[in-house]
Amino acid sequence: MGIDLSKFKNVFGPGKPVIGMVHLGALPGSPLHDYEAGLDGLVTAARADVTALQNAGFDAIMFGNENDRPYEFKVDIASTATMAYVIGQLRGEIRVPFGVNVLWDPISSIALAAATGAAFVREIFTGSYASDMGPWTPGAGAAMRYRDRIGRKDLAMLYNVSAEFADSLDRRSLPDRARSAVFSSIPDAVLVSGQITGEAAAMSDLQAVKTVLPDTPVLANTGVKHATIADILRVADGCIIGSALKIDGDTWKAVDPERASDLMQRARAARGGA
Repeated sequence: MGIDLSKFKNVFGPGKPVIGMVHLGALPGSPLHDYEAGLDGLVTAARADVTALQNAGFDAIMFGNENDRPYEFKVDIASTATMAYVIGQLRGEIRVPFGVNVLWDPISSIALAAATGAAFVREIFTGSYASDMGPWTPGAGAAMRYRDRIGRKDLAMLYNVSAEFADSLDRRSLPDRARSAVFSSIPDAVLVSGQITGEAAAMSDLQAVKTVLPDTPVLANTGVKHATIADILRVADGCIIGSALKIDGDTWKAVDPERASDLMQRARAARGGA
């Protein structure tokens, strides 16, 4: 079972993309926001991460609000507006395709993409989950219709089918849920995650999803590390990396330029120099 690959290839090209995360600082209204540093502090920190990732040669970058803990299903309007402001301040400096993810709100993620010109979004769009945030039932139908209604049919939709901080209430196997999501919900790629940010998906899960979706881009979404990037790219069609790029491998710290460069060198070697 396959999908239209045109949008994925238009964004990422023909190879296996390695996407680096720009984890914005906690946004206004969230418990961890640094009011003393303010908006200028958010922009300065994001600029440093964008610069490090682009200099390291990442194929794409993605902006996310991982620091807005505890997470919400319908985020504060200030969160989306502030993310748009920060990305807008950096827009002229971004040289690679970029995406956005407003945790855990599909509609806000799409709205942010429309406001900033992002090429792709990542979210939980399908399924039913018991989660740290309570019962979780996102709606792909509403999200896809909203995307079209605001004029972004070109937006590549990356569906995470194994939610972090949650357990699926759907007793079908992960490969069956992934296969069903492709059939019913029209994603442009499927993402496989571990249980928590920074924790790897089991290689058996990644392989099982790729086996049932041989013609669909399947990406590793969490926990990709320097020691595992080559093995992952032998199975997956790309990956998204955040924690491994940070100082000391700590999710909540800034991107370490040396760690980022080292990881991309390994990725290029695994892709045969591409």
